[in-house]
Amino acid sequence: MILLGLTGSIGMGKSETANMFRREGVPVYDSDAEVHKLQAPGGRALPQIEATFPGVVIDGVLDRAALGQRVFGQLPELRKLEAIIYPMMGKAQRDFLRQATQRGDPVVVLDVPLLFETGGDKYVDASVVVSAPKDLQRKRVLARPDMTMEKFAGVLSQQMPDGEKRKRADYIVHSGLGKAFALQQVRAILQQMKNYDGSVWPTKVLRRRARKRVG
Repeated sequence: MILLGLTGSIGMGKSETANMFRREGVPVYDSDAEVHKLQAPGGRALPQIEATFPGVVIDGVLDRAALGQRVFGQLPELRKLEAIIYPMMGKAQRDFLRQATQRGDPVVVLDVPLLFETGGDKYVDASVVVSAPKDLQRKRVLARPDMTMEKFAGVLSQQMPDGEKRKRADYIVHSGLGKAFALQQVRAILQQMKNYDGSVWPTKVLRRRARKRVG
């Protein structure tokens, strides 16, 4: 089974590209959706989040704004949050991959916003970066509810520059040229995947987990 890592900076069109892969019949693991699930009412991460950041969970509901204020621009606090979330996300991802293996899926997509930043690109067979011109990126992001230039800049500061991502990518989807063109690129990538032999799952991914446990 081939693991295709999908990434891209905020506002580049990664989510829409992930949906294109889904419509082509490719299962997609959505890291952002998994984070929301873990932090939703009853989510597995809430008890540890409340223990680490007292006062951000009220009546079983995470106050995302309060948590954001605690970790925004505070790298040590952000690392504490990541130490809670990342192991849980890793388990969910492995469960997703095991289910895909049982179904016999030839290709799956791992939608990971910080694929390169976290070293996740070492654990996929190929990487896809979604990119768009900076002015279009800014326009998309600032159109979101409650988004400000300060928040936008804060997110960008946590992400590898788009130019560096494109240098590291095996494939690039240019989302600024319209959805039809982006879909053509997605289909071309999937056609190329027929020439790949999956070498990452399960051995390399499970070895990564074992190293983390030992460390």
